[in-house]
Amino acid sequence: MTFDEVARELVAGCREGREAENLDKLYAEDAVSVEAADMGQGRETRGRDGIRAKHDWFAGMYEQVSGDASDPMPHGDDRFAVIFDMKMKKRDTGKIEEMRDIGIYTVKDGRIVREEFFYPTG
Repeated sequence: MTFDEVARELVAGCREGREAENLDKLYAEDAVSVEAADMGQGRETRGRDGIRAKHDWFAGMYEQVSGDASDPMPHGDDRFAVIFDMKMKKRDTGKIEEMRDIGIYTVKDGRIVREEFFYPTG
C-alpha cells in the first residue's frame, strides 16, 4: 500500500469500526504504540499482538457511544496525524466521558511502524 492508502484506510477503519481488522492489514508485526501517559501497563507497547491486547484492554473498560476521526493530515511522506473525538461510557460506572486524542502515525514500507497518542493527562 502507498502512504496515502495506509492513511486513508486507517481513518476509514476507525470510522467504520474495523480497527481490529486494520491491525493485521496496516501495522508492521513489530510496530510500536506510545501513549501520552502510563495507564498501568507502561507507555510503550511493542508488537502487533501487544497493540491488539491494548485495544482489548481499552474495550474492556469503555464502550464507545459515538466517535469520529478527522481526515489524515500528512507530514512529509512518512507521517500523518489524525484527530479522534469520542464519547465513551465507562463499563464499571456507566459514566459518559468525552475524549479527544491526536494520533501521529509513522509509515515505512507500506505499514504503520509507530503510533503516538497525545491527549490531556491531568
